[in-house]
Order: sequence, then structure tokens, then C-alpha cells
Amino acid sequence: SPEPATAAPPPQAAPAAAPPPGSEPMNLPSFDAPIAPEMPAELDLLADVNLNVKIELGRTRLLVDDVLKLNEGAVVELDKLAGDPVDIYVNDRHVARGEVLVLNDNFCVRINEIVEPENRQVG
Repeated sequence: SPEPATAAPPPQAAPAAAPPPGSEPMNLPSFDAPIAPEMPAELDLLADVNLNVKIELGRTRLLVDDVLKLNEGAVVELDKLAGDPVDIYVNDRHVARGEVLVLNDNFCVRINEIVEPENRQVG
């Protein structure tokens, strides 16, 4: 009579290779964290209050004479280059920086950096 089949032992994982000298592991974001932090219960009372949000593309200074000469088609040069981050203000307080995108023919801003509370300036 034929001998019963026996299961082959499970393959063993190869030992992890040592990282190359001078290399450091990358710190990648965790995808387990919620996208937006949960709102504390105390703020729930204010959740439906409107705030003024302003996205600033750039700034410049003009003489009164130059402002008086502005007309349709005039070009005003700003202090930022194309592709530079834009500043995001909430109730005139600088809270974030982001990049301008176009979504469904509308401008929008992707937030890339939150300004630390101690560095927030009135704008």
C-alpha cells in the first residue's frame, strides 16, 4: 500500500539583510491614523461658526501714482515665484501653507504645512 503523503516543512524566511553602511531608515507616515483629528467635545458647540479663510498668492507695494494708473489688463508683479507655496489665513491669522491646484476648473489649495501656534502671525 502507498505511504501516506507528508506535508513538506514550511519554507523558512531568509535572514534580513543588513542595511548598507551610512543608510538610515525612512520615517514614512502611518496610514492607520485618522485623516483629521477628532474634535474635542468642547468645540462641538462652535462647529457651525463661520470663519474667514484667505489664501494669499503674494504681496507687493505700489506707489499711489502707480495704483491710480492701474487699468484693465495691467499686470501687478508679486513677491512670490510661480510654484511657491501660498499662505493660508484663518481670521487673519497665518495658519498654514499650501500649493495651488485646479480641480474641476476651480482653483483649490492643498495644505502642505501647518504653521506652529507659536509662529502664527496676523496677516
